Amino acid sequence: MMQVRSNNPAAGIAFVIAGVFTISVNDMLIKQLSGDYPLHQIVFTRSGIGLLFSLALVRIEGGWSILKTRQPGLHLLRGLLIVIANMTFFVALAALPIAEATALFFVAPLFITLLSVPILGERVGPMRLGAVLVGFGGVLLMQRPWQSGAALDVPRLVLLLPVLAALTYALMQLLTRKLGVAMKASALAVYTQGMFLAISVGFFLVAGDGRFATGTESTSLQFLLRAWTWPDDPDWPLFLVLGMNSAVVAYCLSAAYRMADAATVAPFEYVGLPLAVFWGWMIWSELPGWQVWLGMMLIVGAGLFVFLRERGRTRRPARAGLKARF
Repeated sequence: MMQVRSNNPAAGIAFVIAGVFTISVNDMLIKQLSGDYPLHQIVFTRSGIGLLFSLALVRIEGGWSILKTRQPGLHLLRGLLIVIANMTFFVALAALPIAEATALFFVAPLFITLLSVPILGERVGPMRLGAVLVGFGGVLLMQRPWQSGAALDVPRLVLLLPVLAALTYALMQLLTRKLGVAMKASALAVYTQGMFLAISVGFFLVAGDGRFATGTESTSLQFLLRAWTWPDDPDWPLFLVLGMNSAVVAYCLSAAYRMADAATVAPFEYVGLPLAVFWGWMIWSELPGWQVWLGMMLIVGAGLFVFLRERGRTRRPARAGLKARF
């Protein structure tokens, strides 16, 4: 029997805002820890804690039976995509100001809007497509293509890493929409945490002794490859909060994209931009340059326009007998 997708835009929006706030705290904590611990150790610790919370949510939402799936391949692909998205973003975060890394990552909702057409069959008309192009213009501006690589504070590749993270994140969320027809958000979160654990253990077995970090001056590569070390006592609460955040993020975003169309939910992820600016200013006394400010304005403006067009489409009276074109 065919299952019908849920369509609850208000709940989807509420979940995505909660998830984005938790992500902003997560990013702030990881950047705070990036100078002392390797990324795969942070991921292992937070995912192990997050898995415990996710399993508790599984019990609440229906018990162990909801973990059963007939699409293990898609779950594996979804897990790999979210691992790639996280790893590439966090490696960039170690070298970039948090606001700049977050702003570059926010091409993700634009990717989601574009890819929702071929992957989910959603309708995105010329007006929304135009707004998406404006948003991509903001991302291009923040890449500062007029500057040579030597004039940038970080290698050009580091500036591109959040964009790669955004693309893989967008693909993951669209897969969530497909898988979410038949699975609870807590079950999706368990699969996600399990993939993080598996990848981080693999990193530990290959590079956990730090031998590949020897002689490396790159901040990003040091964060990725340095040796595991036992956390200092003041850092344990940060790891615990990271683990709790991991469970909350995975649950909220899975629930958001199960409950509403991707093109409706995605623009609300822009709430993360002012949050990133806030954390950067409060903790590291960082304020974005004019390119980042202008790029963020273009991205947020494009996202709000996309949302308003989508809201107008859903409010049109059914008796008109015509489908909205945008």
